Amino acid sequence: MNLTGNWSYPTAVKFGAGRIAELPGACAQAGITRPLLVTDKGLADLPITDQTLDILETAGLGRALFADVDPNPNEKNLEAGVAAYRDGGHDGVIAFGGGSGLDLGKMVAFMAGQTRPVWDFEDIGDWWSRADADAIAPIVAVPTTAGTGSEVGRASVITNSETHVKKIIFHPKVLPSVVICDPELTVGMPKFITAGTGLDAFAHCVEAFSSPFYHPMSQGIALEGMRLVVEYLPRAYADGSDLEARAQMMSAAAMGATAFQKGLGAIHALSHPIGAVFNTHHGTTNAVCMPAVLELNAPKIADRFDRAASYIGVDGGFDGFRRFVQDFNDSFAIPAKLSEMGATADRIDELVPMALADPSCGGNPVELTEANVKALFEAVI
Repeated sequence: MNLTGNWSYPTAVKFGAGRIAELPGACAQAGITRPLLVTDKGLADLPITDQTLDILETAGLGRALFADVDPNPNEKNLEAGVAAYRDGGHDGVIAFGGGSGLDLGKMVAFMAGQTRPVWDFEDIGDWWSRADADAIAPIVAVPTTAGTGSEVGRASVITNSETHVKKIIFHPKVLPSVVICDPELTVGMPKFITAGTGLDAFAHCVEAFSSPFYHPMSQGIALEGMRLVVEYLPRAYADGSDLEARAQMMSAAAMGATAFQKGLGAIHALSHPIGAVFNTHHGTTNAVCMPAVLELNAPKIADRFDRAASYIGVDGGFDGFRRFVQDFNDSFAIPAKLSEMGATADRIDELVPMALADPSCGGNPVELTEANVKALFEAVI
């Protein structure tokens, strides 16, 4: 099967192996002549980043890199990135990497022309309308993992370094103008990142599918996204050079982020504060939280998973799916509890209000309360 295509949903996407070579054309399409490539510390010195900078330099687009980005990016990283953008006289951003590089790159483009602090644009009500939309720089996104789907998202998650709270910053114009999805860039991902990011995509699809809101388009995308993860994540994990599996997982990641316009739920409401407080890997944290959340939501979601399970490739309806999720986690050596990732039960009373304040709460099919959220934290930690 030829896994190559040009899509215009939810933005312009150039999908296919080797298409990083088309980055100069993508910059031209977005109106960028002096790009700043933003990525995270872990990617800064890797060959794929060097090769990408070579492509830009050869095309006469310079070789500007900003990589002072933490795994859970914060407002200090953002301030440094905006300073680098302004000092370099750039006119657009290439957001390059996994969730942290993509999220911070999008925010550098967003904040470079704003005068208010980033927290004024949190995804609450219509706070995004406070921004000067004309001052938002164009963005080209290039994912190097298959997980967050941030390349097709209109928001970024930024951690407040003082309060240790993850905030979702939203603006419609933060959706990248052009995305290059080149599965060859993901071939070098180590097994634990392949699993953690792949299960992040799975959590996005599962939560969107479970969300009670009416959005049939997202529902369909979430269903097919779950199927792709079930079928292809084991292959990508077993053999990182399996390009078909890498491509299908890259599609599933973009589908998860497109689908969660319908809503996320308790998995993310738990995962955001845990990641902010204990600095855990986001996708792996989601995976640990999923079995307990499925159990909480069972009365509201069993019917839809009874119908969906066989399509996804799982026997036994919702109960079979619930069993499958734990076995799936185990097959990728995902910890059974968050205590194995450094989370401690003595912080639960602090985590509960953070989870209840998280915007993901509203998309959970069972209403979240202090009591059931505390019980969830006790179960997963």
